[in-house]
Amino acid sequence: MPSVSQAAGNREGEEKPSYAETHGLTAADVENINALNERALTLGRHGATPSFRAPDSANVRETPPAEPLDRMPDAYRARGGRATTVVNNYIRKWQQVYSHLDGKKQQMTEEQREKLSYGCVGVTWVNSGPYPTNRLAFSFFDEDKYKNDLKNTRPLAGETRAEFEGRIAKASFDEGKGFKRARDVASIMNKALENAHDEGAYLDKLKTELTNNNDALLHEDSRSNFYSALRNTPSFKERDGGNYDPSRMKAVIYSKHFWSGQDQRGSSDKRKYGDPEAFRPDRGTGLVDMSKDRNIPRSPANPGEGWVNFDYGWFGAQTEADADKTIWTHGDHYHAPNGDLGPMHVYESKFRNWSAGYADFDRGTYMIALIPKSWNTAPAKVEQGWP
Repeated sequence: MPSVSQAAGNREGEEKPSYAETHGLTAADVENINALNERALTLGRHGATPSFRAPDSANVRETPPAEPLDRMPDAYRARGGRATTVVNNYIRKWQQVYSHLDGKKQQMTEEQREKLSYGCVGVTWVNSGPYPTNRLAFSFFDEDKYKNDLKNTRPLAGETRAEFEGRIAKASFDEGKGFKRARDVASIMNKALENAHDEGAYLDKLKTELTNNNDALLHEDSRSNFYSALRNTPSFKERDGGNYDPSRMKAVIYSKHFWSGQDQRGSSDKRKYGDPEAFRPDRGTGLVDMSKDRNIPRSPANPGEGWVNFDYGWFGAQTEADADKTIWTHGDHYHAPNGDLGPMHVYESKFRNWSAGYADFDRGTYMIALIPKSWNTAPAKVEQGWP
């Protein structure tokens, strides 16, 4: 399973292109995307009010129009490990493949299309329901590799010590193993959810499954994010969701890429080159403490640099055992068909492509969310670029 740097196929020290370079964005575009990304997360939290500037009028976000329920999607444009389409065509595919509620196809509502229009955030949001809180996050950090590389390698020509340590830390995260850990935990949670008709029964079964698997999560505090995940899921409480019945819920997965240097009171070099100590997982459980994630983008080290603050990818509950064959759905930017950015595009990327990331990010976490089983937004099989 590849690490970030291995998945990208980069030579040591060679960085992936930035999000802006890849998508042909200006510094103003990046600033607007970051503002809309943050707005989407804020709106996903009940009672929260955005506290940032509005994007420039030249890039006004629009809600894509409704698509007929019976209209079939066109094939995506495929290149390498990524298939691409416009957001309108994704809505058609979503209605055919992901929209099923209790076995019946549903037309994407205006509220759902509004959520989707926010771009990468929107793809995960429209599939997960009430926006996930990112509390149940997993990753893998190779501590021995990090220490060995710090000791036995030297900074590249012109590389500062902070830049060197940040690069070595980034290469010591293995996204494949982080993803596998999240899948294993989700499997344990789903077994515990079966036939558990109240929260107490679920927790008892969860602890039994953890004991049977000799899993370190068994020793988490009872108030931890892991044990409180179900009760903190809004759809668990809704009548047309879980209705307080754990057996009606399922654990699914999505991913977030972001930058580690988010401590605005810390060293400016850590904000530029990454904080080697930040967002490391617990060595026993794999859990990542995301409480200090403020969605702050990488700080520029050179004039004219601009970095996107994060990227989300939706996985769901695919049963494909080979991680490299799994499909991750994400978007490029918010939908602005009459603005400079243009229409939003949706991607379906193989894991190797998704985990490679961009120069904007040095952390990749894999999150577990809980959604009602009646939703089909997380089907067991996803066919890239369908039909």
